[in-house]
Formats: sequence, structure tokens, C-alpha cells
Amino acid sequence: KCEECGKSFRRNKELVTHQRLHTGRLPFQCRHCGKSFSWSSHFDRHQRVHTGEKPYQCPECGKRLHGGGEKPYRCGDCGKSFSWSSHWERHQRIHTGERPYQC
Repeated sequence: KCEECGKSFRRNKELVTHQRLHTGRLPFQCRHCGKSFSWSSHFDRHQRVHTGEKPYQCPECGKRLHGGGEKPYRCGDCGKSFSWSSHWERHQRIHTGERPYQC
């Protein structure tokens, strides 16, 4: 269980990863430009900027893209869509007024 916000996790690894939200720890650093990231998935996506890899293709025009652009998480209140569930969850606070962190 997270001491900061009370959120519970099944695995300790998930708790440790979650705690980066509170600590600001950025363990994944790009050797090309020095930019750092909290999560390996964000680091991996960033690497495509340097490698030129474009693994996704637009179904409309065929253009190759760095990111998939899929946004399956849709807000039922305003219709805004998100690529990651965590971003959708954070967005929901706009509508609920929830403020989980203290100043």
C-alpha cells in the first residue's frame, strides 16, 4: 500500500513503480540527449526519435508514424480520448473534483 496516497497493489514491483509519481524519480535516461523518464515504456517510445523507427502506419494515408495514435480510453463526460488508462484516470479528476495530493 502506498504511504502517500493509500493506493494498494498486488505486487511490490507495482508499488515501487507507482511511487515514482510521488518521488519524481526518473531512472530511465536517454544516452543520446540526456532526457529522463519515469517509465520504461515512455523511454522506449522516446528512443524512436533518435532511431527514426516508425512502427505504425496511418490506415487513411499510409504515412509511417512514431506512435500508434490509438486512444481507446474515452471520457464519458466530455468525450476526450486518451492513449493510456492512467491519463484517463487523472483526467477524470477534472469532472469529479478529486484532489488526491496535498499542496
